[in-house]
Amino acid sequence: MNPIKENKVYVATFYMFVDWVDFESYKFKLESLCAKEKTVGTILIASEGINGSISGRKESIDSVLKYIKSIDLFNDLKPKISIAYGKTFKKMKVRIKKEIVTLGIDNLTPGKKTGNFIESKSWNHILSDPNTILLDTRNYYEHSIGTFEGSLQPEIKSFRDFPKWVSNNLDHHKDKKIAMFCTGGIRCEKASSYLMENGYKDVVQLDGGILKYLEKVQEEDSMWQGECFVFDYRISLKHGLEEGNFDMCHACRMPITDEDKLDKRYVREVSCHNCYGSHSKKSMKRFLEKKKQLDIRDGKESKKPSND
Repeated sequence: MNPIKENKVYVATFYMFVDWVDFESYKFKLESLCAKEKTVGTILIASEGINGSISGRKESIDSVLKYIKSIDLFNDLKPKISIAYGKTFKKMKVRIKKEIVTLGIDNLTPGKKTGNFIESKSWNHILSDPNTILLDTRNYYEHSIGTFEGSLQPEIKSFRDFPKWVSNNLDHHKDKKIAMFCTGGIRCEKASSYLMENGYKDVVQLDGGILKYLEKVQEEDSMWQGECFVFDYRISLKHGLEEGNFDMCHACRMPITDEDKLDKRYVREVSCHNCYGSHSKKSMKRFLEKKKQLDIRDGKESKKPSND
C-alpha cells in the first residue's frame, strides 16, 4: 500500500434513522447534486432514514452534507470524515431501499426506540465490566482483522443473519447488560432496537461506532486490537482513521495482507488462501476473464493465470 499523496480525497460516512415520508422525492435532487460535485460512493434512502458513504474534494463533500442537513429531519446529522488517497468507490449511486441497513425485520423503530449511547471516551469503562456481554455485530470477515478484546463475535455472513444468531445464542442472557459495537453505529442502532423489542432489559451501544472510537481515543489508551474493515477501496483503517495495511481478495471479499499474497493459492482477482478451490466453474471463468482484462490493461497479458 503506497498511497499517492497528491490524490488526497475526503470520505464522509453518515446515517440517521427518522420517519421519512417523502424520501423518494429526494432521489433526483441528491443524484443531481452529487453529479455536479463529482462525488462517488453510495447513498441509501428509505422511509426509515438515510445511510451514506461518499468521497470527493472537501468542498464537494461539504456541499452534499450541507444540503442533507438542510432537510429538516436531518438537521442533527453527524457525519464522520476521514482522508483517503487515490480510488475509494467506483461510481456514485443514490438508491431507494426498503431499509437503509437490511435486517429483514418489519416494524422496528430505531429512530424512536434504541439502546443507550456510550461515548467513545467512556467505552473503555464498559469494556472493563466483567458482567457485560460485549457483542460485535459485524460480519465474520470484518471482525477477522480487528475487534475489541473479549468481544463475542457472531460468525455471520450478513446482518440479515443476526436475528437467527441472537435466537440461537443470546436468548438466555436477556437480563444481562449487552454492549454492542459496529463500524459506524448504524447496525448497532438497529440491532439494539431489535433486542429491546424482544425483551432485553439493558442494551447499550458505542456512539459513532469503531470509527469514532479510533478517531477520538488515543492509541496508547485504546482497547481496540487490529484494524477496522471499511467498505471502500481502503479496506481497513487504523487509529486516527489512517489507511490500514490490508487489501482484499476480489473473489471472496476477504481482507488479505501482503504476506497472504505470497501464498501459492493467491492469484489476483481469482483466489486466495481463504477461497482457493471453493468457486464454481462459472465463477472461475468470470474471475479469469476479469484477470485477463486487467492484465491487458496493465500490459502484462499471459496465457495462464500466474501468482501475482
